[in-house]
Amino acid sequence: MYKTSKRFVNKVAALALSKKAENVISLDLRGLTSTCDFFLICSGTSDVHVKAIVDAIVEGMKEAGERPWHVEGYEARKWALVDYVNVVVHVFDTQTRDYYELERLWGDAKFEEYKDEE
Repeated sequence: MYKTSKRFVNKVAALALSKKAENVISLDLRGLTSTCDFFLICSGTSDVHVKAIVDAIVEGMKEAGERPWHVEGYEARKWALVDYVNVVVHVFDTQTRDYYELERLWGDAKFEEYKDEE
């Protein structure tokens, strides 16, 4: 179990990167909204890639003792949302992410970019 949302979001980012997710960022929403502490946003290059990223996150967090409260959009594989209450994960295909621009909508949030450690 994770004691802080920050440690949680870092673990989710590592799981996304394990499946070569692109443009992985977290938005710190603490103080901006009461709905959650962080968004983690990342992209996959195809519907199969989006599915693989979501699967890695859900399975990896399940192994760590964490189960999502809600998953949405998994079947469509254009924008999947995995809700862990304090951390909400958005996995987009590239085109859908460009269209919705969540980073711009939450422009006041502090953000952190995650890179693969290869």
